[in-house]
Amino acid sequence: MSNTTHFSCNRIQQNGWEEIVLRDEQTQFAATIIPSGGAILNKLEVTHQGKTFNLIEGFENAADWHENKTKGCKSAKLSPFVCRLHNSTYEWEGSTYTCEKFVLNGHAIHGLLFDASHEVEFCEANNFYAECKLFYRYDGSHPGYPFAYDMNVRYRLESDGRLTITTTVHNRSDRTIPISDGWHPYFKIGETIDTAALQINAQHQLEFNKDLIPTGKQIKDERWFKGGKLKDVFLDNSFVLMQNEPLPHCTLSDAPLVLYFFKILFSCTVEVSKYSAIASTLIKVECSNTI
Repeated sequence: MSNTTHFSCNRIQQNGWEEIVLRDEQTQFAATIIPSGGAILNKLEVTHQGKTFNLIEGFENAADWHENKTKGCKSAKLSPFVCRLHNSTYEWEGSTYTCEKFVLNGHAIHGLLFDASHEVEFCEANNFYAECKLFYRYDGSHPGYPFAYDMNVRYRLESDGRLTITTTVHNRSDRTIPISDGWHPYFKIGETIDTAALQINAQHQLEFNKDLIPTGKQIKDERWFKGGKLKDVFLDNSFVLMQNEPLPHCTLSDAPLVLYFFKILFSCTVEVSKYSAIASTLIKVECSNTI
């Protein structure tokens, strides 16, 4: 356990597993991470006018996670692939591979490490932030992905309601590897999604076929560029961010809460024996003056 006057980082054994709690002691803004549960962000709490809001739909305890971890893969880290693999197969450098860890309607989904138990490299706090870094060594043992790599997931909680999640990989195989990184959070904001509003810096979405496999095409979709209510809207889509637009890339709001999302860095392949920060996302939470 590490404490300062401003931030704290605590490792707590409760609910059947270890929980890491990063906290701004002045505002009570806090993030709860589960190392043994795939390094998931299980809670993101903000206190406003004496009321605490948890912005993440997570798991009640370890038993809940073990029973329901593949039902939506809530908050899961997706690696080494995201979305779905058509017929659970892919080609890389002339070879065909089959991944079948979690298959839905005939297609592999959500990668291989969504339930991987991570080691805690460190958990620390100072007057500027609270931070933890988690580690997992993938040994290449799955026949569908025979490429060894290390993965680090770092959570840093800072003042002004900021949480940054950074994934770094180290390729330990003897060749360039195919890899993508994703995060699968379920956000809770307001009493019902019908009162929430969404804005995305995007004017196109990826076209999916009936099995939710990307076709390689884009579809014009400007509904969320200027923002709108989510009432009676069904979304299960991927949007193409416009990098030249002002930040943030996405905003989700429902008074008094506003969540801002910033995608900082992303790359799809990792060169041999090099470290590469392949994904970094910043979340900023703000509260209005009234509920």
